[in-house]
Amino acid sequence: QVQLVESGGGLVQPGGSLRLSCVASGIAFRLYIVGWYRQAPGQQRELVAAITSGDVTNYADSVKGRFTISRDNAKNTVYLQMNSLKPEDTAVYYCNSQLGIRNYWGQGTQVTVSS
Repeated sequence: QVQLVESGGGLVQPGGSLRLSCVASGIAFRLYIVGWYRQAPGQQRELVAAITSGDVTNYADSVKGRFTISRDNAKNTVYLQMNSLKPEDTAVYYCNSQLGIRNYWGQGTQVTVSS
């Protein structure tokens, strides 16, 4: 059974930092493109950042220079380091893994940026 389990969300003040983690099980993690998406209330889910099996990264323009995605294949884990957080970063953040037609999602973790 495939599972993606996120952690690290929470409440943070503007300008603060958080690190999200997502641990995968039941897949050959190292082969997958893994990424983070987010969905704010009333909005569509959007890609935040992704990293390929070859460590090529891709970021949404809105987070470039502030967020960093990385992966540790030995731990089946993908991370999202989020710095200089803004209120508009508030959303549920979802972990995703893709390989061909295989597409898996985590349950999501809430990130709230507010003073």
